[in-house]
Amino acid sequence: MSHTNIKLYGTNWCSDCKRSKKFLGEQRVHYDFINIEEDMEGQAFVQELQNGGLTIPTIVFEDGSTLIEPSNAELATKLGLETKAKSEFYDLIIVGGGPTALTSAIYGARDGYDVLVIERSGLGGQAAITERLDNYPGFPEGVTGANFAERVIEQSKRYGVELLSAQNVVAVGNNEGAHFVETESGHIYRSNAVLIATGSTYRRIGVPGEDSYIGAGVHFCATCDGPFYKGREVVVVGGGNSAVEEASFLTRFCPKVTLLVRGSELTANKIAADKALNSPVMEVRFNTEVVEFKGKNNHLDTVVCKNRKTGEISELHVPGVFVFIGLNPNSASFKNIAKLDAQGFIMTGIDFQTSTEGIFAAGDVRAGSTKQLVSAAGEGAAAALSIREHLRGHDAHSMEKMLVGTASN
Repeated sequence: MSHTNIKLYGTNWCSDCKRSKKFLGEQRVHYDFINIEEDMEGQAFVQELQNGGLTIPTIVFEDGSTLIEPSNAELATKLGLETKAKSEFYDLIIVGGGPTALTSAIYGARDGYDVLVIERSGLGGQAAITERLDNYPGFPEGVTGANFAERVIEQSKRYGVELLSAQNVVAVGNNEGAHFVETESGHIYRSNAVLIATGSTYRRIGVPGEDSYIGAGVHFCATCDGPFYKGREVVVVGGGNSAVEEASFLTRFCPKVTLLVRGSELTANKIAADKALNSPVMEVRFNTEVVEFKGKNNHLDTVVCKNRKTGEISELHVPGVFVFIGLNPNSASFKNIAKLDAQGFIMTGIDFQTSTEGIFAAGDVRAGSTKQLVSAAGEGAAAALSIREHLRGHDAHSMEKMLVGTASN
């Protein structure tokens, strides 16, 4: 999805502004952010628009219409997103809208099943907000995450998959001979099978100041927020593939990117690691952990670090930090219907079925998954094949019951 000439007027400290920015970013909607604390013309515009008021965020769209302090649901409606399914019953409901979910949906729909996909944020998952994918087969020159996501979404639509976005699932269960999926908006949909493919979210460091400056200097998506730091130095926390790749992306805007790595070496693949270590605009500091974030005027300006070998405390004075230290599974809503491991990942059998018959899990939320895009798509296909066998068995059982009932009459 791409919208132009959308302007979001707000401040760096405003929590509703952060929420709206996050929502637009997840939907891959392009917008300009105007900080009314720094842009007096922007502040005057908002006051004129509100007859002296100064409620934020104020979002102005290309057609001149506005939304003032909108909910995510109001934003979804304005952007034309589907928020309610057409039917109440489906063969298969998929919770999640990333590569795993969409691949399963394509396979299921091709088999002739009615498939509903429900995604809490933007379709395409984390892949959609990745700047560039260079290791997915079939794209020798690489492909942008947004382009890759759009291709998979369009392919799903081609086979008649019904897609809902900006809808948070709060419960999955089974009763009355079928499974059900309930959304935060109160809608309940029923099905013969459910696939949980909700993925994972970025892990936080958990140090003082982190929560205070999320969206105001502390970020988890370089693609979303990197351009705001054009011409300024930033820090990236982490030493894996995601951290190194996002740090490399940030060098497009920033004259210097410092990588803070807890261990004594990078865990990223050799190509990415060599690129970081040999880049003239990237500095790698090993055995370094963040112990605190500080700021002024409601925005980050200092990262307090500790050398894990010497105990020495130092400070980096930068306006932006991007954290890439791992993932937490999005599984909390399913703990009563599926068995979880100690880290919260959903446990399944080799057929991707959870501890509840007819409810499956695949992708980053599943215990044992490899957290790579190509394997996410592969798991989606493999799970779809298992679900097909389950649905065939369900259809056969339903037919047997119908025949028994007919004979008894």
